[in-house]
Amino acid sequence: MTHMKRMTLRYIQLTIISLFFSAAAFAQPGTGGTVAEGIIAVVGENIILKSEVEGNFEALKRQYQQQGLTITKCEVVEDLLMEKLMLHHAEIDSVFVDEGEVDQNIDRRIQALVQQFGGDIQKLEQYYGKSVVVIREEMRDLMRNQLTAQRMQFTITKDVEITPTEVQEFYNSIPEDSLPLINTEVELAQIVVYPAVDPEAEQEAIDKLNELRQRIADGRSFSTMAILYSKDPGSAKNGGLYEGIKRGQFVKEFEAIAFNLQPGEVSEPFRTVYGYHIVQLIEKRGEELDLRHILIPPQISDANLNEARNVMDSIRSAIVSGAITFEEAVEEYSEDDGTRYNNGMLMNPQTGDTKWDVSNLDQAMFYAIQGLEEGDISDPSLWRDEEQKEAFRIIRINAKTEPHRANMRSDYGRLRSIALQEKQSKKMADWINEKIAETYIRVNNNYYNCTFEQNWENESTASSRR
Repeated sequence: MTHMKRMTLRYIQLTIISLFFSAAAFAQPGTGGTVAEGIIAVVGENIILKSEVEGNFEALKRQYQQQGLTITKCEVVEDLLMEKLMLHHAEIDSVFVDEGEVDQNIDRRIQALVQQFGGDIQKLEQYYGKSVVVIREEMRDLMRNQLTAQRMQFTITKDVEITPTEVQEFYNSIPEDSLPLINTEVELAQIVVYPAVDPEAEQEAIDKLNELRQRIADGRSFSTMAILYSKDPGSAKNGGLYEGIKRGQFVKEFEAIAFNLQPGEVSEPFRTVYGYHIVQLIEKRGEELDLRHILIPPQISDANLNEARNVMDSIRSAIVSGAITFEEAVEEYSEDDGTRYNNGMLMNPQTGDTKWDVSNLDQAMFYAIQGLEEGDISDPSLWRDEEQKEAFRIIRINAKTEPHRANMRSDYGRLRSIALQEKQSKKMADWINEKIAETYIRVNNNYYNCTFEQNWENESTASSRR
């Protein structure tokens, strides 16, 4: 793998880094080719500050350490040089991102961070010493820059294609002892059955919310009621609060109610896939809401769970005995919309195909299939879906490969992906070389004295230093 490919791939893999780092005000490049104190580099009209490098390095160092990797400050500088180069030419080529896309990515990042603090927004705010509103605004420019750079990178490489012949040539060019080692992989299919919910349990949830709604009308704090009774882990500890909500972030049933409330109004109980809710609108700014809500899902009894397990046992027995095929059982019984229309096949979201490295399976999945061979079906196991709803499922191992070095017969898709990435990296390298030659770039090596993988200063800027 070439130096340029390493650098390009590292940049591709980066997510927003040091999102909460408060950079100092940008200084402007001085006249006569000098670089102002505190500025590491200038790329066109974009500036890299020493504080930006230091903040990004600290954030990335922790991220890399978790993966058993290391990163240097010089690598961070070079990643930032690449980002600034793409931002500079994105403006020239009119490559922009929509502010709605920026907002959606900020919202996802905020939600992920809140979950890291156990769903407690106050703990997040205490840790960073600022409110979520301030954190969001500090993210905005950084998120916009990253998304713009990613869009520019896509624009540069989107037309790169690779033929089967090129994949074969790429494979042939790799020494056998350098071919990627492939861990045990499996292809999986599942059948899912959700336990029934008794009508009495549904009514109990509605009655409880009506009781809380009345207590709020009588003067009790909605926030206090949410802390005491809401089952939403993402907001209960913060009094049910969600800020800056835009359309498309919540399920449609929730938004249909929330966007039709008046400030201070508390909704009647209503149902979504998560359970039953009441919502209080705090503030509405155009198409953006601040609100509080209380979630109470209907209780699933032990009898409901046992019944679902028994159904799952019966389905498995019917498949094993040959009374019905696995595919027929998926079509007739499975209640998971994500897999029931694909013969139960589980797609790997990280790779986009059906193969799963067993070392990357979540703990519940790993233990469910432990000891099974190709064609075997697991016993029913309790599972929580993306909405944290309990269900039982059985899993069949459709295919299983033992650890091996990559080969064209078993791993064509993986090799094609690597070969395509190599070709895209070459396209990026050619683009970088071309744009460096025509872009004003100055690097101040008084701080880090880096030896870069790429020659970032072209002849005209280098001569201005002499």
